[in-house]
Amino acid sequence: MKRIGFILLAVLALAGLAWLWKPVPPKAAPFPADLGSVEVVAKLVEVPPGAVFHRELYHYATILRYEVVSCARGNLKPGDVIHVAHYDPWKPRAEAGDARAGQVGGTVRSFVAGDRHHLALAAPLDDHYMGGLVDKYFGQHAGVTYWALRTDVD
Repeated sequence: MKRIGFILLAVLALAGLAWLWKPVPPKAAPFPADLGSVEVVAKLVEVPPGAVFHRELYHYATILRYEVVSCARGNLKPGDVIHVAHYDPWKPRAEAGDARAGQVGGTVRSFVAGDRHHLALAAPLDDHYMGGLVDKYFGQHAGVTYWALRTDVD
């Protein structure tokens, strides 16, 4: 009888310890300091209706509007509004890269207005991507449109 009580106590103690143990999530790879020509932290201003949609057989980039918070590389200033093209925006950034888009990635899983992103950008867009493009800001912006090489959660 003592033996069953001891076994029961040991099982409960192990179950309690297992309940307290939480796996540590894997760390994201460090942000590359030499990826692209511009590196910023920026707030996603909005995700226009129809800018992000899921189509298995249709690959596209969508342009999203950001407000720069800080700039580590490049000539952008806090408060600047920039337009950034993201390839296959319906996919998590870690899964977005392919033969058409090249090396794109990051830790962002979905685009939500108001979120802050750490971005590695290249410009101009035409030098890095020639394919389907959704631009809900067409005719409303001038200047450089950036290509997102990496988009991490800030």
